[in-house]
Amino acid sequence: MKQTLLILCSILLIISCTENNTEEALQEKVYEWETVDSLDLEFLGNPMLTAVSSEGNKLVFFDSPSKKIITADAKGKIIHTFSKLEDTPDAYGFMLESPGFYGENQVAVYGMNGLFIFDFDGTMQKKIPHPESLSGAGTMNFIGKSIETVMLNGQDYLIPTSVRPRSSFPGQQEFYDTYRALELVDVKAKSMTEMIPFEEGSHFKNGKGYIQSDYSPAYEAKDGRLYFVHGGDPQLYVYSLSPEGAILDTTIQLDIPEFLLPEGKDRAEFQEGHVEIRGGSASVRNIHILDSLLLLNYYSGTDPLKSQEASALWQAGKEEEAREMFQKIEEETAKGTLIYGLSDLSFLGNIGPPDKTGGGTYASGGGYAWFQKIPDPDIEEDFLRVYKMKLTER
Repeated sequence: MKQTLLILCSILLIISCTENNTEEALQEKVYEWETVDSLDLEFLGNPMLTAVSSEGNKLVFFDSPSKKIITADAKGKIIHTFSKLEDTPDAYGFMLESPGFYGENQVAVYGMNGLFIFDFDGTMQKKIPHPESLSGAGTMNFIGKSIETVMLNGQDYLIPTSVRPRSSFPGQQEFYDTYRALELVDVKAKSMTEMIPFEEGSHFKNGKGYIQSDYSPAYEAKDGRLYFVHGGDPQLYVYSLSPEGAILDTTIQLDIPEFLLPEGKDRAEFQEGHVEIRGGSASVRNIHILDSLLLLNYYSGTDPLKSQEASALWQAGKEEEAREMFQKIEEETAKGTLIYGLSDLSFLGNIGPPDKTGGGTYASGGGYAWFQKIPDPDIEEDFLRVYKMKLTER
C-alpha cells in the first residue's frame, strides 16, 4: 500500500511539474527598450535616418528638402554629403527606396534610372539598369527602411523592392498572378532576379483590388534566410535564399493587436498607370534582426472613415480641428514590435515604441535599434537626435 501511494504521489508530482512548465512556456516574456547611447546629427533641414551599417559604426540619412544623402559616424559626425539632382549619367532620378549600405563603405541608391552604388563622397562605382522600362512608380519612406544586403556564397547581393510593370496593373488578375515583391541583385554580374510572389492563401489573392501601400513589403535577410511580410497581410514567410532566388520554407500567421486588414476594392475602380498610396494603411512596416531576436515592426492602421472625416475638415478650411483629429487618430492607432526567437521562430512577446519617438519605425545595425527622436514643436532645433537602444528582458 505504501508503495502504491508513493507511485501515485510521483505521478501527481510529474503531472504538476508538467503543467507548470507548460504554463511557463506559454507566458510571454516582457521586454523593454533601454537607451545605450545617443547622437546628435547637426544638419539644418529635415534629415531622416535610413540605414545603419552592419557593424553599427556608420549611418546614412536622407534630407528630403535638399535631396542630400548624408553619411555620419556613430557619434553623429558627418563624413560626407552629396546629391545627384543634375541630368547626368550618375543621377538616379526619382528615389524609389531610401539609400542603404553596400558593404561598410559604399551607399546603394535605387531610383527611376536604375540601381546606383556610390562612394561616400558621391563618386559612382556602378550602375545597374532596371530589367524593364518604367513609366511611373510610387514610394513610401519610413525611418530605418532601405535597400537590404545579404551575403550568398561569399558574395554580397542587394535586395530592393521590385518595380517592374509586367504589362499589368492592380485592376487585372494578371497583376496578382505575376507580381513579385523583390529583386535579388548580383552586383558583379549587374543582373536582377525577381522573387517573392503572393503565395497560396495570401490575403491579396481573394479577387479584390489593392493599392500599393496595402502590400508594400517588409523584409530582412541574414545567413541565407529571408524573413518577409506582404505589408497588410499578417503572415510571416521565411525563405531559403540562393543566387538563383528564394524557396519558401515556413509560414507563420501573425496575431497583431487591432490590425485592420486591407478591405480591397472592386478591380474595375483601378486605372492603368495610376499609383495610389494611403499613409494610414495597416502593415508590418519593417523587419529587423537583433542578435537572437527577430523583430516585426507593425502599424495596425487608421480607421478609413475617421481619416476621411479629418480630411474633410481640412478641405473645409478647419485646419486646426483637422490637425487635432489627425493627432488623436494617430495616438489611438496600435503600433509596436512583435518579438520572435530567431532560431526556432517562437513567439516571445510584443513591445510598444519607446518614449519620445512618436511610435515611428526605426533602423538596426551592430546589434542595436536606432530610433529618431521626434522634434519638440516648441523649440527650434538645428540637429536631429538619434537614440541607440537595445531590448532587455525584465
